[in-house]
Amino acid sequence: MKIFKDLWWFFKAERKGYGVGLLALFIVSLTHLIPPLIIGKIIDHIVKRNLTLPLILSFSGILLITALVEYGFRFLWSKNIWGEAFKLEKIIRSRLFRHFLRMDTLFYQRNRTGDLMAHATNDLQAIQSVAGLGVLTWADSLMTGGMTIIAMLLFIDWRLTIIAVLPLPLLALVSKVLGDKIHVSFEHAQETFSEMNDKVQESITGMKAIKSFGEEEQDMADFQVKLDNIDKAFIRVNWIDSMYDPLITLIVGLSYTLTILLGGYYVVHHVLTIGQLVAFMTYIGNLVWPMFAIGVLFNVIERGRASYSRVEKLLAQKAESKISEGTLKMPKEGQLLFDIESFTYPNENEGRNLEKVQFNLKEGHVLGLVGRTGAGKSTIIKLLMREFDHYKGHITFVDHDIMDYQLDEYLPAIGYVPQEHFLFSMSVRDNIRFAKMSASQEEVEIAAKTAGIHDDIIAFPEGYDTLVGERGVSLSGGQKQRLSIARALLIQPKLLILDDALSAVDAKTEQLILSNLKALRHESSTLVVSHRLSSVMEANEILVLDEGKVIERGLHEDLIKSGGWYAQMWQMQQIESHLTANDEDENLLTGSSVNREGEENGEIY
Repeated sequence: MKIFKDLWWFFKAERKGYGVGLLALFIVSLTHLIPPLIIGKIIDHIVKRNLTLPLILSFSGILLITALVEYGFRFLWSKNIWGEAFKLEKIIRSRLFRHFLRMDTLFYQRNRTGDLMAHATNDLQAIQSVAGLGVLTWADSLMTGGMTIIAMLLFIDWRLTIIAVLPLPLLALVSKVLGDKIHVSFEHAQETFSEMNDKVQESITGMKAIKSFGEEEQDMADFQVKLDNIDKAFIRVNWIDSMYDPLITLIVGLSYTLTILLGGYYVVHHVLTIGQLVAFMTYIGNLVWPMFAIGVLFNVIERGRASYSRVEKLLAQKAESKISEGTLKMPKEGQLLFDIESFTYPNENEGRNLEKVQFNLKEGHVLGLVGRTGAGKSTIIKLLMREFDHYKGHITFVDHDIMDYQLDEYLPAIGYVPQEHFLFSMSVRDNIRFAKMSASQEEVEIAAKTAGIHDDIIAFPEGYDTLVGERGVSLSGGQKQRLSIARALLIQPKLLILDDALSAVDAKTEQLILSNLKALRHESSTLVVSHRLSSVMEANEILVLDEGKVIERGLHEDLIKSGGWYAQMWQMQQIESHLTANDEDENLLTGSSVNREGEENGEIY
C-alpha cells in the first residue's frame, strides 16, 4: 500500500471529493444487504404457503426503492472518485511537462525522447488508475465485504459465517505473492514500451534518411525486435495477472462447498430455514466481487507503484546548470564582455572545450566566429544561452554577470537562430511571431522582409496563413532558415546570435540579409557564427577558433594579410564560389537550372 502513502498529498488535498464518493459507496454497500434478506423472507413465505399479494407488492416496493437509491448513489460515487482520478493525472502531467521545460541540454542527452513520452502516457495512466480504480476496489472490497460478513453474522448464523470465511486468509497470501511478481514484471514491461516508443519517434523523424539509403527493411526488422520484447514482457505480466481469477474462483468455490455442507445440515435439523440458507448463499455471492476486487486492487497498486517510481525518478533529476535566482532586469543596451579562462563539458575528463577565450561585443557591433567543426563556436553560444554555468571566468552584460539577471529577463533579450531550425505545425505568420504572439501583421512583414523571406511567403498558396507542416516539412532549407531569422528579429533582441544560419541560402540572398541586418541593427549587437567566411567579412571583429582557443582575431582584411587559417580558407571558398558560378552558368545555357536552396536539401521548389 506504499503507493497510497506516496499519493497522500493528493488524497488530502481532494478529501472533500473523495469523502463524498466514499460516503456514497458506503450507502450503496448498505443497500446491497437488503435484497438477500427480502429474497430469503419471500422463500420462507412460499415454503409456509402464506405469500399473499399485499406481501408481494410490499416486498417488490422495497426492492424497487432499494434499486433507485443504489442507482443514485452509484452515480454519485462514480462522478466523484473517477473525477478526482482524472484530476490527479492532470496535476502530474502538468508537473512533468513543467519539469521538461525547466531541464537543460544534459537532461535530454541522458533521457531518450521515446522514454519521456512513455512516462507522459502509459505511466500516468497507471498512476491515474490507482486514484480511481485502486481507491474504488480498496474501499468497495472493505465496505461490501465487511458489511456482508456482519450481515451474515447478525441475520443468519455466526457459525456458518466463520466456516464461509475460513478460506479468506489464502486470498491475502495469494495477493501478496502475485502482487510482488506483477510489480517487477510491469516495471520491465514499461521499460520495453519506452524503448519501442523511442524507436518509433526516431524512425519517423529520420524517415527521409531511411528512405534515401533504402533501409526500410532493416528498420522494420529492428522495430520488430522491439515489438517482440514488448510482447514477451506484457505476456508475462498478463500471465501472472491471469492467475488471480482461477485462484480466487477456487477459494470462492471452497466457501460455497463448506457453506452448503454445514448449511444443509442446519436446515435438516431445523437450525436454519431454507430462506435463511438461500439468503446466506446470496451473501456469499455478494462476497465474490470483494474477493476478485482484492486481486484487481493488487494488480492496479503494483502497476501504479512501478509507474510512480519511474515518474518520481524522472522528476528528481536536476538541471546541471546553476539556474540562479537573479534579481536584476535587463537594461536597454550595453556591451557584452566574454572572459572565459576555461570550460569543460560535464563527464569529460580529457582536455578543455574552451580555454582563454575573451572578446568584447559593443552595442551596434558585429562579431564573427569561425573555425573548424568542433573548434568551440557552438560552446560559446551555449554559455551565452545559460545552458552551462560551471565555467571558470565571467560573462558580463553592462557590468553585471549574466547570472545576476532574472532568467526570464535575460533569455528573451537574445534572438537565437540555431543551426537546426525548428518550425511548428502552424501558419507561417504564427511561426514568425512565436515569441511575440501579439505582434501585428506589419511587424511580422517587416521582420520577414529583413530576413529576405517576404517574397517567398506571398507566393505561397495562402500567403502568411499557409500551414508549414510538422517541423516545416513543406519548406526548403533556405526558407526554414530565413523564417527562423525573421522569428528572432521580430522580438528586436539586444543580442542576435546567428549560428550558421545562412548556410542554406545563396550568396545573393546572404548579402541581402546581411545588409538588412546592418541597417536595422545599427544600435544592437550581433554575433555571427559561420563556416562561410563571406557571412562574417563585414564584422567589426572576427575570432578564429581551434580546439577551444582563439588562434587569430581581427578585421577581414587583416586576417587575409596574415596568411593564417582564415586566409587559406578564404582562398579555398573563393575558388569553390567561382566553380559553382561557372556550373550555374552552364546549367542556364543547357536549360537545367534548379533552385539552389532546394538542391542543397534534396528538394526542388
